[in-house]
Amino acid sequence: MTMNIHPIFIAGSWRQDTSSKETFQAHNPKTGELLPDLFPVSEQCTLDEALLAGKMAAHELQSVSNESIAQFLEEYALEIEKRSEQLAEVATLETGLPMHPRLLDIEIPRTTTQLRQAAAGARDGSWQRATIDSASNIRSRLEAMGGPVVVFGPNNFPYAFNAISGGDFAAAIAAGNPVIAKAHPAHPNTSRLLAEAAHNAINKVGLPAATVQMLYHFSNEAGMKLVAAPETAAVAFTGSRKGGMALKAAADAAGTPIYLEMSSLNPVFVLPGAIRERGESIAAELVGSCNLGGGQFCTKPGLTLVVEAPETDAFIGKMTSLFAATPAPTLLTASSAAQIESALNTLTGSGAEILAGGNPDPEGSGFQFLPTLIKVDGGQFLKNAETLQTEAFGPVGMVVVIKDESQLIEVVEQLEGNLTGTLYTDTGGSDDTLYQKVEPLLRIKVGRILNDKAPTGVAVVASMNHGGPFPATGHPGFTAVGLPASICRFAALRCYDAVRANRLPQALADGNPTGSMWRMIDGKMTQGDVPSAV
Repeated sequence: MTMNIHPIFIAGSWRQDTSSKETFQAHNPKTGELLPDLFPVSEQCTLDEALLAGKMAAHELQSVSNESIAQFLEEYALEIEKRSEQLAEVATLETGLPMHPRLLDIEIPRTTTQLRQAAAGARDGSWQRATIDSASNIRSRLEAMGGPVVVFGPNNFPYAFNAISGGDFAAAIAAGNPVIAKAHPAHPNTSRLLAEAAHNAINKVGLPAATVQMLYHFSNEAGMKLVAAPETAAVAFTGSRKGGMALKAAADAAGTPIYLEMSSLNPVFVLPGAIRERGESIAAELVGSCNLGGGQFCTKPGLTLVVEAPETDAFIGKMTSLFAATPAPTLLTASSAAQIESALNTLTGSGAEILAGGNPDPEGSGFQFLPTLIKVDGGQFLKNAETLQTEAFGPVGMVVVIKDESQLIEVVEQLEGNLTGTLYTDTGGSDDTLYQKVEPLLRIKVGRILNDKAPTGVAVVASMNHGGPFPATGHPGFTAVGLPASICRFAALRCYDAVRANRLPQALADGNPTGSMWRMIDGKMTQGDVPSAV
């Protein structure tokens, strides 16, 4: 029996990709079996067509109001909610993630919340950072970039980071840009359902047809050409460091802005007083956090650092027993276990020893790997600091046993950039002095500093920073979560010098009631609106 190949969503319509010579299928990670649906691998000519349509949509969007963009994002959230049961059923088949509570109760609501927050940002316009200097008659603001934003989604969040529904998508649309979404091949059917919801929302609001387009898959070479194309305004990528760096090289060579979220170990420092006071509970919290979602969260606490003390061995022993007692989780892709094994070979080859796990689940029928804890001493870590910061994306944690306070400072200084950094301290104050020494050094290595809590939770609030220094991301000044700040990645700063009042954008007009506007008054920058006579 011949199976139908799913159509692509391009230039406002669903159609068969006649350029495609190859197809692919997703897996059921729990069983390892191929799922029946076939999806096309697009050729370069299809990507070129999407780029041209996206460029035309960008021009059309210049005359679309912020209100219409906000309405689209809100309608899209409603369309997703209408399909929530179907989306969850399909995503659990493609990812192995449970419908309850993960997909239906947590991730879909998070996704629709992001879309509605992006709508509020689009409607409010504060992300534009309008600046008015009436004395010199010079004004500036952030605006849409004038071309499509290409979004590459990861495998671990089928909705909240999906290229066609996640935070990068919402931010790019809120800024007034069209999006070309590259679906992840691990969950193509989930992405198809989301694209159908987006299509309905586009039609309801009347946005340009190619405001949203989606391709399922294409070759690495085609991906490099896509990010380097002159029509591409910007790129967002969430995934592995290897993939991100390859795209970054192509984008940089072409001068295309690219925003990357890549690898992060998220170091956790458990200071001596905290271990004495509540070592067992901290160990349980960290092991649970490390194995949450199969250890496939970008904020997984993959590196735990402790100072040698009488209680240290018991703390590590507790972590070891908890790792050994944790069932093997289902991994997202067929290559996940091999990638974990490769990372473990690098880590153990650099001096780490395995305390628990260390291999695929021998009794597993699908994609499983035993929760694994490894250990290395601080001196060995300093000798091989680069290789011992290799990320094992899965249920793997490493403990670094530090000799003394002096060595602890040395280790902190050798850490690469990370999304998060955590310090567990006691409640009695005995760790305060050491905290004050470590925190300023750790703070510049991470995007988010935490105290006495695991880092896996990423709140969808305006104050959140889901970013950090390289190699966690490609730029430390931006966040992938937290609106309206995340919108600014997909905007260009444009200046209006001596432009007549009747030709100015409304946001730059004297007397405009935008509360976040900056104005020059008597030589000083003042935030907020002032009368037009000033």
